[in-house]
Amino acid sequence: MNPEQLNGAALAYMGDAIYETYVRAHVLASGKTQANRLHRAAIKYVEAAGQAYAMQAWIAQEDFLSDQEIDMYRRGRNHKANTKAKNASIQDYRQATGFEALLGWLFLSQQEERLSFLIHDAIERIERRGQDESKA
Repeated sequence: MNPEQLNGAALAYMGDAIYETYVRAHVLASGKTQANRLHRAAIKYVEAAGQAYAMQAWIAQEDFLSDQEIDMYRRGRNHKANTKAKNASIQDYRQATGFEALLGWLFLSQQEERLSFLIHDAIERIERRGQDESKA
């Protein structure tokens, strides 16, 4: 399978699963063990608004993403979705789909070091965002 030939939805499908795995490991590492607490702790990372926030930060930071990474993000963002956004604006939903497509492409093209770096960076940014919002 050549990840370069997959559409944005297929890349996002894979990226969603990979990102969810990293987020679950991160939440478990916080010491929570009850399923409902784990789920609530993970929401801020996996919701469209959080993913869109991380993606916007990456794009705003010059030379943070390669041209090819931006292309994969756009492939996901611009893919015509058959589903509606739940609890998210259409803009956040599309950006989150692009975020997941980028992660899916990195995974499928075996760029695991870059994948891990970006996921950990996204988790940190989303965490800081939540801390900044709680201070306001």
